[in-house]
Amino acid sequence: MDIESNKVSSSCVDQELSKEDSIIDSNDKNNSNEESFTSFPHLSPSNIIGTHPNEIITSVNPDNGYPVRQENGQRKTGPPPDWPTTCHPPGRGCEVFVGKLPRDCFESELFPLFERCGQIYEMRLMMDFSGFNRGYAFITYTCRDDAKRSVKELNNYEIRPSRLIGVCQSVDNCRLFVGGIPKTKKREEILDEMCKYPMSNRTVRKRP
Repeated sequence: MDIESNKVSSSCVDQELSKEDSIIDSNDKNNSNEESFTSFPHLSPSNIIGTHPNEIITSVNPDNGYPVRQENGQRKTGPPPDWPTTCHPPGRGCEVFVGKLPRDCFESELFPLFERCGQIYEMRLMMDFSGFNRGYAFITYTCRDDAKRSVKELNNYEIRPSRLIGVCQSVDNCRLFVGGIPKTKKREEILDEMCKYPMSNRTVRKRP
C-alpha cells in the first residue's frame, strides 16, 4: 500500500516552472555530490553562499543561526533556534509558495528577502540531483499576517534583472492517496476501513 501526501500551490504554479532552465550541463550532473548539502547544524542563512550548486560556504553562528538539513529532495532551513520545543509549528495560512526561481538561486538570496516581511519559521527549497533548485520553494512564517504580507509585497518581485518570481498562498490539499486496494472492494467497504483511524472529513473517491 502506497500513501502519498503533498501540498499544492494555487495559480502561480504554472507551466513556466517546467520550462525554466530545464537543460543542465551533463557534467554538473556527473559531478553532483548530494552529501555537500547534508546536515549543516546551526547555520546562519545569510552566510550560505550559492555561488556553485555543489558548494556551500558557511560559518557557524549559534546566536541566531537556523539549522539546515536535507530531506527527500528538499533542503530545509529552520525552525528558529529560539523556537520553544513545547510550541507547535505555525498553523494553516502561514505558508507561501514561491515559484519561477532562477535555478541557481539559494538561501543566501531568498532568506534575507522574505525575512523582510516577518519572522520565518521554515524554508523548504526543492532541489534536484545536480545541486540546483527545481524552481520553487515553500516558506512558512510564524504568523499568518506575515505570510499575507509577503504575497502582497513579493509577488512579481524582480529578484534578478528580468526575472520575476511568483509568490502566492500555499494550499494544503489534506488528501491521502491509497493504492493497492483490490478492485472488488466497494466504496463503502473502503470508507468503513478508513473510519477505524482518527481523521476528520472523510471522503472516499474510487476510480472506476
